Amino acid sequence: MNAREPAFVSQSRSARLRQMLVSSELEFMMEAHNGLSARIVREAGFKAIWGSGLAISAQFGVRDNNEASWTQVVDTLEFMADASDLPILLDGDTGYGNFNNVRRLVRKLEQRGIAGVCIEDKQFPKTNSFINGEAQPLADIDEFCGKIKAGKDSQNDEHFSIVARVEALIAGWGMDEALRRAEAYRRAGADAILIHSKLSRPDEILEFAREWAGRAPLVIVPTKYYSTPTEVFREAGISTVIWANHLIRAATSAMQAVAKEIHASETLVNVEDSIAAVNEIFRLQDADEYSEAEDRYLSGGRAACSAVVLAASRGKGLEAVTEDRPKVMLPIAGKPLLRWLVDAFKKQGVNDITVVGGYRADAIDTAGIRLVVNEQHAQTGELASLACALDKLTGDTVVSYGDLLFRSYILRDLVESEAAFSVVVDSSLTDTENASVRDFAWCSAADDRGLFGNKIVLRHVASGQEQSSAASAAQVPHGRWVGLLNVRGAGLERLQAVMRELQTRDDFASLDMPALLNALIEAGESIEVQYVHGHWRGVNDLDDFRRAGDFAHAQAPFATAVGGATANDAHGGVQ
Repeated sequence: MNAREPAFVSQSRSARLRQMLVSSELEFMMEAHNGLSARIVREAGFKAIWGSGLAISAQFGVRDNNEASWTQVVDTLEFMADASDLPILLDGDTGYGNFNNVRRLVRKLEQRGIAGVCIEDKQFPKTNSFINGEAQPLADIDEFCGKIKAGKDSQNDEHFSIVARVEALIAGWGMDEALRRAEAYRRAGADAILIHSKLSRPDEILEFAREWAGRAPLVIVPTKYYSTPTEVFREAGISTVIWANHLIRAATSAMQAVAKEIHASETLVNVEDSIAAVNEIFRLQDADEYSEAEDRYLSGGRAACSAVVLAASRGKGLEAVTEDRPKVMLPIAGKPLLRWLVDAFKKQGVNDITVVGGYRADAIDTAGIRLVVNEQHAQTGELASLACALDKLTGDTVVSYGDLLFRSYILRDLVESEAAFSVVVDSSLTDTENASVRDFAWCSAADDRGLFGNKIVLRHVASGQEQSSAASAAQVPHGRWVGLLNVRGAGLERLQAVMRELQTRDDFASLDMPALLNALIEAGESIEVQYVHGHWRGVNDLDDFRRAGDFAHAQAPFATAVGGATANDAHGGVQ
């Protein structure tokens, strides 16, 4: 934020727009077409909004030739003004009629806090300039000057701006006519001139700017000549650049891709992690009060309030890449493995996160987490790390291995379970001959992917020395525990009691998480099973590390990737 911005923000919207137009610096406006996009423009850092006629018409699903009435446009602007405190310059087409329509439009815009209007010198009803522009008739100069004068005489706010848009270059009338019209509009009272061009090069815009010689602020819309370096506009003395239709175009391409994918796959699983979370929409709607009401009135489906991430190990088999950092800080698709996990928790409303570090704990990024350290990490196992966090556990809690990547529905479904104890088991991993796979799980029933609602409970998880003998077990396992345990309500106190008993054993230092699950079962606890079929990865060796990036990329925003690996061959899962 520069020194002038606080004062700038304290001004009225119309004063801020006027200041941008007359500023000696090059300014920028971004298109918005509804309340949501207006808020996005504000959060992106722009100082003003272009209320695009094309974009507003498009979001209504009608053509950009005044098929949406001016009152419908003004109603849309009201939502935009409520959603963002930025000044809005309306793309007001021709003013929606003659001088009298312009007078009424200006009054209504001022009433709704709109900072200015841009009107173009074509005839009503207009058609978008890029559709056969040469054949579109221009307004009589004197008539258009009358509109400008009528608008200026009607405004009550001295800072309300009227920008006159010159269409002579678009219509093929030439540079001299464009300059003649612009000068007439300036003399009629226009606060700025918008000079428009359909060429893919900025040559005629730059020529106009040279001839214009700064007689009034000059605004441009480089939709067609978008490859021109921005510095060229600065050197030409342009006042303001309008990015005129890019949010509606971005939204359109994203919606087309998502709709096509869902129709083709008949499932949401390939897109859910690649689009904005519902909670992000709530945030953009300023729905904090609504979230509080959900907690007050909806008893089901609440998220766990805390999490413990076991992240003490360097990573066996990963020594080549963990000399200066623990496994959880390995970079996966541009950000540390731990950050993927923390972001996944926060996406589900799990914000109280304790990470148990050990090896190179000093290299763990502590942003958004509480770090505790297992000082004996080299001589102890997973339960010793969990014991370091026991006094930090309050309320519903997820215990997680630190090397996991997973699609969001896995954690969502886990924390929404009403069971005191619940775990996630991958039914696609039952090959006991694969020595790299551990934590095999035996359950009360196999995964029947065609049926839902049957309660399945955990019977046993292969632990410690059992791993090597799993292949000789008489019964084929039902899957593999992925490393996620959810504890709810009174279950936490019972888990802590079982932990205290295990701590009295001579071999406690070597015990792992499966040993805790088995001890809970032996104590009579019921641990419900949530079956999945892939859609997760563990990072347990160099091969997993190399492949994790592909899985993580599939969870990135939709514009980057859609869908991705099912991770049915996921490995790893130790702390």
